Amino acid sequence: MLKGKKILIAVTGSIAAYKIPQLVRLLVKDGAEVKVIMTEAAKNFVSPLTLSTLTKQEVLSGLAAGDTWVNHVMLGRWADIMLIAPLSCNTLAKMAVGLCDNLLLAVYLSATCPVVVAPAMDEDMWHHFATKKNIHILVSNGVQIIPVESGELASGLFGEGRMAEIETIATWLYQFFLKNLQFKGKKVLITAGPTYEALDPVRFIGNHSSGKMGLAIANNFLKRGADVTLVMGPNSLKVPASVKLIKVTSADEMYNACIAAFPDMDIAVMSAAVADYTPVTVVDEKIKKSEDYFIIELKRTKDILKQLGSIKKEGQFLVGFALETNNEKQYALRKLSEKNADLIVLNSLNDTGAGFGLDTNKITIFDKNQQEYHFDIKSKDAVAADIVDIVFQSQL
Repeated sequence: MLKGKKILIAVTGSIAAYKIPQLVRLLVKDGAEVKVIMTEAAKNFVSPLTLSTLTKQEVLSGLAAGDTWVNHVMLGRWADIMLIAPLSCNTLAKMAVGLCDNLLLAVYLSATCPVVVAPAMDEDMWHHFATKKNIHILVSNGVQIIPVESGELASGLFGEGRMAEIETIATWLYQFFLKNLQFKGKKVLITAGPTYEALDPVRFIGNHSSGKMGLAIANNFLKRGADVTLVMGPNSLKVPASVKLIKVTSADEMYNACIAAFPDMDIAVMSAAVADYTPVTVVDEKIKKSEDYFIIELKRTKDILKQLGSIKKEGQFLVGFALETNNEKQYALRKLSEKNADLIVLNSLNDTGAGFGLDTNKITIFDKNQQEYHFDIKSKDAVAADIVDIVFQSQL
């Protein structure tokens, strides 16, 4: 199952580190390529020699090895996933505030792959308010958590704080890689960003959309094996090379791009903030300031979501977005019905942490059966994962 998968295991200073050789052996036996990095404290609990023997790879613990610099950036790019296990209370705190005083933290801060942690500490430490806050920060930054278990602790007490059993961690990894194949062979169309509606060669009507949410959704589908086409309005975001990018400026250009691409798609997610109106007349030369009042005549733009809903074929799945400021649920459900969508993702500008330009979002998803899925405020990457999860569940 894990053949060809690249797993980077980072070990911190916790008694639970003695279990890691068992995990490494299990993953390597199943075909994974495993590399291990350690903190200096971790060496008190497990031997680097043991881990290097099992992985047939050098175990690294410092930012330099002899006279050679260790390329921490490439370690985080090499891996399909970075697993920090056990995660000590000390390293958790450092990750939460962004400290970078060892190789493990340098790799974490530069990793482009998903990161998952398996905490291990005594019960009182696990339940301390500072630990809870630090865990919350990691989750909001997109780090995934393998829950602690209850049992006998190093202190001799019984309670929560034990690192998850090796079989549990291995199962989590198996499920992670299976999840990455959920949309293998599927073609997904996504829109993102604003549209700019020209008034003259200099000025335009636009909005504050950054495109971050749409790009996060594109990245999540990509990680799960989909063939992704992204129709993106004006912004400066970096798009992965494996995504087919179609750059547009106006609502009309986005409409034409979507209509052309949609017939070959299995899934379409319309997350762009498309202008509802565009100027009737676009002037060829810059409009000069003259009168105290300037009136612009506007006309409706073409409704991309509605048009896609009207030409949707059996087997195609359509997701729309609704950004509302009042009567949010009512308008979202109306949009779901009128546009013949399969899901509507509701954003409310009344929710703190949701809206344009932010790195976080808070959503509610409605499906055609009136089922509601509520989510707390999260990073846009985590929100994207929730949306893609619901798309997958809805197609089962």
